[in-house]
Amino acid sequence: MTTTTNQPENDDSTDVIATRGLRKAYGSVVALHGLDLRVPKGSIFGFLGPNGAGKTTTIKLLLGLTRPTSGSASVVGHEVAADGLLIRQRIGYLAQQPQFYDHMSARETLRFTARLFFRGPVRAADRRIDEMLELVGLAGMADRPVRGFSGGERQRLGIAQAQINDPELLILDEPASALDPVGRRDVLEIMRRLRDHTTIFYSTHILDDVERVSDTVAILNGGRMVAQAPITELLHGNTTEYALTIHGNGDGVPSRLRSRPWVTTVTAEQVGPLTTLNVAVNDDRAADAELLRVVLDDPHTTVASFGRTRQSLEDLFIDLVNEGEPQ
Repeated sequence: MTTTTNQPENDDSTDVIATRGLRKAYGSVVALHGLDLRVPKGSIFGFLGPNGAGKTTTIKLLLGLTRPTSGSASVVGHEVAADGLLIRQRIGYLAQQPQFYDHMSARETLRFTARLFFRGPVRAADRRIDEMLELVGLAGMADRPVRGFSGGERQRLGIAQAQINDPELLILDEPASALDPVGRRDVLEIMRRLRDHTTIFYSTHILDDVERVSDTVAILNGGRMVAQAPITELLHGNTTEYALTIHGNGDGVPSRLRSRPWVTTVTAEQVGPLTTLNVAVNDDRAADAELLRVVLDDPHTTVASFGRTRQSLEDLFIDLVNEGEPQ
């Protein structure tokens, strides 16, 4: 399988994260192999991979919590190795399992965080706290102790805490992996609301979440990058497929389609009186204009259904991961 990847130009003005040959080894075990990663400013960037792929290792390196074996990384325009403290002042981070003082309320938790990270007068900090509680849907329970919060409510509080200093970049480590469907929905909705305010880089192994909120994605497997591109480019690649179900003999339809220069492959499967055709094309405009006309050139053929098909992220992910597995 050939996957189109898109590597933006190495321009610090457009990339909030840029790594170059980033590698991390623990003795003889290599957790990350020469990672070249670009995260565009203003994106919701899904960092996708199975458990153990190296996602959390990458995040620790970006935060300066561990040192690379080789290679380098810059975050918000600063080198991690030299300017780690400055970087941490300009980003927000949510760990996979955020920890709180359970006797504190949500408001007290954010006030405590604001004293450490918020730059501005107390009155402005209080306004910011109210804004964050409203943003994450906790305004109505702002003064309840955190010990009574559900998993989803704790995760939303964690996002508010990470966002309290109005960061240029928000890094979230598996923000929805341990939540029920309602909790996941709430967290993803908050991420959508934040996209106008900050760049979001989040790791996950939940494919559906990536399709729902991300505009750019990178896929990591075994510590190696296997794809990186806008999600629409990854899913569509350079070809589009159409699925048709026809009544009638239709014996000549596949050969007529294959004779067209904009058709790359045609497969046919007959079940009873119906034949299903899958047609891959390299020119969407020509296919939209001519494909049905070619099929209906036979007066004895009628079309029962017709439409474009779309490769799912799950199909793509499995294909890419399997390509990288030793045979």
